[in-house]
Formats: sequence, C-alpha cells, structure tokens
Amino acid sequence: VFAILFATVFKSLEFLVDSTFFIFLGIFILIVLFHSIAGYFEYDSDGAKIIILNKGLILTEYINYRENKLEFDRHQLVGFKINNYVIYKSLVVLVKTYDGKKIKERFNVTLLKRKKLKYVKQSLSKTVKENRKRKQG
Repeated sequence: VFAILFATVFKSLEFLVDSTFFIFLGIFILIVLFHSIAGYFEYDSDGAKIIILNKGLILTEYINYRENKLEFDRHQLVGFKINNYVIYKSLVVLVKTYDGKKIKERFNVTLLKRKKLKYVKQSLSKTVKENRKRKQG
C-alpha cells in the first residue's frame, strides 16, 4: 500500500525522479526493521506459574509464526537479565527444568513502556530472591 502511494506521489514530483529507487529502498529497510523489532509482550505472574508470551506485532491474527511462550512454576526461575541495546531490548530468562537442565529463553521487550518493564523486573527479582532463600534454608 505504501509503495503504491509513494510511487504515485513521487511520479508527480519530477525533482525526485533520480532518487526514487533510494527512497523506496530506505522505506523497505525501515519496514523490515520495524517488523523484526516490533513485538507484543505479555507477562503474567499472578498464580503459581509465571507465563511469558512474545509474538509478532504485524499479522499475528492470521499468521502466528513468531510466537514464543514460556510457562513455568515460580520455583524454577533461576535468574534473568534485561539487555538494552540502542533500538532493541530483550529479556533473557534462565529457568531450571525438572531434570536439572537450565534453559535460556529470550523475549523481545522493545515496545514495553519503562514503567511496565520496571514492574516485570521487580516481579522477577522478587521471585529469584525467594528462590534463593528457599534453596539456602
């Protein structure tokens, strides 16, 4: 839709004829970048289990190929880390399985507001702290 709109707009503007290819290339790169970065994030820690859900933002109702869901008991959480890159934020969660293996899962939290990210961080920190006390005692 954007390509057709820009093609008609730039066709009417004669001074941009030489740079039309570069403008389309820039717009295409921006759309691909937005699609790869943008993601829906959901966190639920109300019950005995913690549920973290990540899925794509565009076309998720029809094609849900980017879904990443992790559901685990509170006592399985070993640690977490929030990586803050320039245009991308990720939450890395370390969970211990029932057979003793540790699993690292990465979630995209780029579009999460600072206040909500703070709440997620507080909740996970509290759970990790409780698990360490339970392990020592």
